[in-house]
Amino acid sequence: MAIKVYNPTSPGRRNMSGYTFDEITKKKPEKSLIVPKKSKAGRNAHGRITVRHRGGGEKRHIRIIDFKRDKVDIPGKVASIEYDPNRTARIALIFYVDGEKRYIIAPVGLKVGDTVMAGSNAEIKPGNSMSMKNMPTGIEIHNIEVQKGRGGQLVRSAGNSAQLMVKEGQYVLIRLPSGEIRRILADCIATIGQIGNIEHQTISLGKAGRKRHMGWRPTVRGSAMTPRDHPHGGGEGRSPVGLPGPKTPWGKPALGYKTRKPKSSDKMIIKRRGK
Repeated sequence: MAIKVYNPTSPGRRNMSGYTFDEITKKKPEKSLIVPKKSKAGRNAHGRITVRHRGGGEKRHIRIIDFKRDKVDIPGKVASIEYDPNRTARIALIFYVDGEKRYIIAPVGLKVGDTVMAGSNAEIKPGNSMSMKNMPTGIEIHNIEVQKGRGGQLVRSAGNSAQLMVKEGQYVLIRLPSGEIRRILADCIATIGQIGNIEHQTISLGKAGRKRHMGWRPTVRGSAMTPRDHPHGGGEGRSPVGLPGPKTPWGKPALGYKTRKPKSSDKMIIKRRGK
């Protein structure tokens, strides 16, 4: 995938970059594998905003992605590499020999005409999926299951990959992109390879309008609000926070305060990220 840099024909175009979409081989999605996405603008069933700064944006269809990879020992051929507006990675349309069609996340090196397969009989090559107990140590993987049969939940965004480090009986140790080392059941499946669209992080949007097209509304600083709207608000002119530490709009500590609640899976973490 290549990045194109636009000429500075206007202030918005200056420093703007985008995709060339060289790797895309099909423009329209498979009709049987899409469902319409209704825009909720961050509101829950009661109409209250639970996620701020959302709304507007282009209309989209959700592509139904096969995260479970449960078509075992049935080979499929890559029919096309497509764009998915709901994720940073590209997706691959697979035609299986039994006639079924499915989308998977496209790893680096997967091309139209390649064959992919899931199961213990699959080759060790990008795009194939199997239990981690059948993989060699040191290999790059993505779309990793946390609970057997639930489907891949970890490492699904563009350019990411985890490393299978050690096998310990019924568990394996994997190093996640964050640096966290986690223990996972060896029977859980994962897909081999690094996710494609590696240069996604280098894209510069250039102007606010491109963010609005994605469905993101403006984020206002708390210090620009009134005291009734935010703990940082109020004062004459530009004022400091005026508190021992910064707060969220609801009065909870922010910016560095640990908010992660204990989880049942914490015992599986060998090394936390950033340590």
